[in-house]
Amino acid sequence: MSREERYEHGMKVLSDVDGEAGQRVVDSLADVSPELGHQVVAWAFGDMYARPDLSPRDRQLVTLGVLTALGGCEIELDVHINAALNVGLTPAEISEALLHTAVYAGMPRSINATLVAKKVFGERDLLPVKPSE
Repeated sequence: MSREERYEHGMKVLSDVDGEAGQRVVDSLADVSPELGHQVVAWAFGDMYARPDLSPRDRQLVTLGVLTALGGCEIELDVHINAALNVGLTPAEISEALLHTAVYAGMPRSINATLVAKKVFGERDLLPVKPSE
């Protein structure tokens, strides 16, 4: 694929997963590092997210765990918690995944990620979160 074809393919995947939030991230990079925006679309989404062996739902679970463990990724967590909802994860599943990160990444990071989830769930009128039966 050409550079432009990779970008176009990545934009479709980005749109399917992140909706408008993904485009906002790319747009926010345009005046400081348009190449980083291009790589987010072409490489991260066009190449990596489009790989066939994990579903978009599973990719989002992995992404939420990694971003939580890294810490300091609240902007990205906001985007990816929305994406997780877009690809079929429930608020209860997201909350459980973030709770589980406390075991491996620590309480402060789990709490920070959960508070981002609370913000996203509130914006999407998904509070209070009810545990799965």
